[in-house]
Amino acid sequence: MSGNTALREEDQGQEPAPIVACTISRDVQAFDLLIEDMEAEMGESWGDLSIVDALAFFQQSESDTLEFIAIAMDDQDEANLAQIAEVIRQATAKGIKAIVIAEEVSPIALHQLLKVGAEEFIPYPLPDGALHDAIERLRAPEPALAPQAEAPNVPPQPSGTDRHGVLIAMHGLAGGTGATTMAVNLAWELATITKDDSPRVCLIDLDLQFGSVSTYLDLPRREVVYELLSDMESADDESFMAALLTFNEHLNVLTAPSDMLPLDLIGPADVDALIARARANFDYVIIDMPTAVVQWTETVLQAAHIYFASIELDMRSAQNTLRMIRALKSEDLPVEKLRYILNRAPKFTDLSGKGRVKRMAESLDISIDLQMPEGGKQIVQAGDHGVPLAEAAAKNPLRKEIQKLADQLHALSADEEEQAGKRGRKKKKARK
Repeated sequence: MSGNTALREEDQGQEPAPIVACTISRDVQAFDLLIEDMEAEMGESWGDLSIVDALAFFQQSESDTLEFIAIAMDDQDEANLAQIAEVIRQATAKGIKAIVIAEEVSPIALHQLLKVGAEEFIPYPLPDGALHDAIERLRAPEPALAPQAEAPNVPPQPSGTDRHGVLIAMHGLAGGTGATTMAVNLAWELATITKDDSPRVCLIDLDLQFGSVSTYLDLPRREVVYELLSDMESADDESFMAALLTFNEHLNVLTAPSDMLPLDLIGPADVDALIARARANFDYVIIDMPTAVVQWTETVLQAAHIYFASIELDMRSAQNTLRMIRALKSEDLPVEKLRYILNRAPKFTDLSGKGRVKRMAESLDISIDLQMPEGGKQIVQAGDHGVPLAEAAAKNPLRKEIQKLADQLHALSADEEEQAGKRGRKKKKARK
């Protein structure tokens, strides 16, 4: 090990302590808090290497005593991301665990490092006790895994014909307004609206950071979702369908990715391609949108047959609705497409509440198309158990209203399909 980048030297005449940990960085002096925490946790049993020397060190027998490495990096190191990833790969191959300490590093770069084998991520400056906790987790014995039966979930097959599915978007204009609850339960009601020959329904969770559709339906998050979204240009029907999971043999779901990803991971062209694939293979496509407005929000808005915006009877919803309307109008986007859903609406006998709803609609110059009742604790319980309301609380007042909405949408879709068929037949006769 060379002196300028070598592991910590011991006093002459003393047997060196075994090195069980190592920091790897461009310049460890830029991470003084890390040095302090490493000394507190490891004493004299740790060292420091440059990124280049780390790759060579792994080939030496001295590296056999390492338990973990701590890779310290900042935004300047992103240009050297491939080499850092190789360090993690080689460490993982030798059974050495990796912690990434990052300052102002992009989420995409962190995701790539976690994907190649890094087990822990800690932001820099280090929070109190964060390094200690990470080391404890690395040293904890892995729990014994119970044998699991092979997953019965079989990916749905492509439709084979272009179904020109109805696209319905659900956008919460404030946190906790029930957008995901509406999206999940509306999708389930449409998927089970008839006992025989039910429509094909696809539910897509596009909240790439905090999407909870998988939690509401007790479905696993899979790496294949990230692979699909990050390469939509080359995606075909088979790869799209392979990324879906089936809930109770009726509802097909594209969950949010397994890791929290930036919303700009996908662009308008990616979302347009995703919508095209979904509409070609399903009769109904329901998208659960993130609360944030991003570049591809316009893509979904333009493509949607119905764009629901969920709000509550409070000031934050009113202010956010006003912001949304102004933003759409400033970009000359179809603000008239928004259909407002009032969650936790006042009861029929609450005349004061009804008056507040009317005043809110008038002040915002909007029409509140749907007023959904308070579902109570059963809503939370159904979400925690990972089942739709129809399965957990069929008589819940909110479930009944969502069921009515599904019936109305399905009837409207059937009428439009019938009218389209008549127009097609008339054109055919005219050509004859």
